[in-house]
Amino acid sequence: MDADAYLEAAVREVLTGDEAVLDRRVGHAALLLAAAGAGTAADRLVAHWRAVAERPATQLADDAVRARAWAMLFEARGGRPQWADELVPLDLDAEELAHQAFLTRKVSDLDGVLDGSPVADVVSALAPGRPDRVRTALAEGDLDQWARLTENHPAPDVAALAATRALAPRLVAGADPLGLGPEWPDQCAGALIAALRERYPTHADSWPELVAAIMRERGQTAPPPASEAELREAELRLGTALPADYREFLRTANGLPDDVTFPRLLPAQELRADSGVVIVSDPALVLLTETGHAVEVDLAFGSTAHPSFRALLEHHLGLLEASA
Repeated sequence: MDADAYLEAAVREVLTGDEAVLDRRVGHAALLLAAAGAGTAADRLVAHWRAVAERPATQLADDAVRARAWAMLFEARGGRPQWADELVPLDLDAEELAHQAFLTRKVSDLDGVLDGSPVADVVSALAPGRPDRVRTALAEGDLDQWARLTENHPAPDVAALAATRALAPRLVAGADPLGLGPEWPDQCAGALIAALRERYPTHADSWPELVAAIMRERGQTAPPPASEAELREAELRLGTALPADYREFLRTANGLPDDVTFPRLLPAQELRADSGVVIVSDPALVLLTETGHAVEVDLAFGSTAHPSFRALLEHHLGLLEASA
């Protein structure tokens, strides 16, 4: 597989294809990444697609082989990511037997020619059959042979590959039969997420939309909102009224977990005040002033004052999107 040509075609289809084409391409790319040992990149791509396209994860496992592939990969990974909660658990022993039968079934040159016709099954049964060399390699557990047979294919059948139970642990461990390299999966996921972002632009007009966009980029889940009683108690304890936009934030999510570039935003119960400012993060790198400005403290590069707490979070979202 030519990785550069694959990514070019994938980005084009994500940008211009109809919903069925989009879903199929994202599903193939996600399986390709997961089968290359890049489960985190695959999860990030799927989570973004689900959020912006607003379609269920079951679209990625809408046939027996793809559903089986994800199940075998999850087993090899030792757990299911959050996005896969919608997928129906499978009997893996039964699926292993079914997949072996699928891989060893003889194929005909007429397969697919008469799909949809009442006589399709009859013609296919009567036509002479032959083994499929690519599937035979998988049935025999010969990953090197499979790689040689598919090296010139623009989009190899990674579903059949990942659904092969004996091979799934090697894939998850990074066997990389297609020779994609350690950096390409993140590049692929980032390019497809950028294409999804262009196809479905973010319009974070409300606080829930802004928080959801940040959580989507981080791959995290926001905490539940603070209650009005918790907000009043915090203001009494601090001896000051919280800025209106920050109050609205807490009524959307009572703080946020940290990520690699941003500290943990405290819940209302943990806020503290010092010398007229409210400390809203741990470590104490984000401060709210009496004027409503939000100040990011950076001892190395200097502090930055944002006109509001919302402006600070919008800036953070922009950084996340730029780095995806």
